[in-house]
Amino acid sequence: MFEQFVFYAFATILVTAAFMVITVRNSVHAALFLVLAFFASAGIWLLLEAEFLAIALVLVYVGAVMVLFLFVVMMLDVDVAALRAGFTSYLPVAALVAFAMAAALGLVVG
Repeated sequence: MFEQFVFYAFATILVTAAFMVITVRNSVHAALFLVLAFFASAGIWLLLEAEFLAIALVLVYVGAVMVLFLFVVMMLDVDVAALRAGFTSYLPVAALVAFAMAAALGLVVG
C-alpha cells in the first residue's frame, strides 16, 4: 500500500514536471523542471529495485542536462543577475521541498 502511494506520488511529479517542461516559457525553468522529471523517474526506478539504473539516470541525464543548460545560457545571454534577485525569497520553500524529497527517497531505499 505504501509503495503504491510512493509510486503514484513519483508518477504525478514526473507527469507534472514533463508537462511544465513543454509549457513554460523560461528556458531556465524548463531545464529545472526537466531535472525534476529525471529525479522522479529515478525514484520510480528505485521502487523497481533497479538502483544502478536510477543512479545512471541521475548521473548521465541530469549531468548532461546541466551542461546543455549552461550552453543555452551562454548562447542566449540570459541576465542571471535578474534571476538571482528573487532566489533568496524562495530558499526556505526550496529547502523544505529538498528535505521532503530526500526523506521520501530515503524511505524508498532504506
